[in-house]
Amino acid sequence: MKWLLVLAALAGACNRDVAGDTADGAQVFANVCTACHGPTGKPNEAMVARLGVKDLTAPDERAKISPAFVENQVRVGSKNKLMPGFAGALSDAQIKAVAAYVASPHFVQK
Repeated sequence: MKWLLVLAALAGACNRDVAGDTADGAQVFANVCTACHGPTGKPNEAMVARLGVKDLTAPDERAKISPAFVENQVRVGSKNKLMPGFAGALSDAQIKAVAAYVASPHFVQK
């Protein structure tokens, strides 16, 4: 059941144009990540309860977040496999851009 929710939330992720032609990290996040993580990185309670989606603004999560960590998560997905990998759906430039954006201090200040 959880897989169906993830697939429904990420419909079109296999399409190479999932984030459009942009390599702007904020725009990639808005186009791809907000379905689960919310527009500010803080997911709604239903996404947390159903899928265990992480609050990217929480201090304990921020302590783990680096561009390399986020890049790996986006590229290959989460260890529990609830977050799919986006390698192939996003370009390397898009993955690097969204990772840098999420890891930046500006991410939690928006």
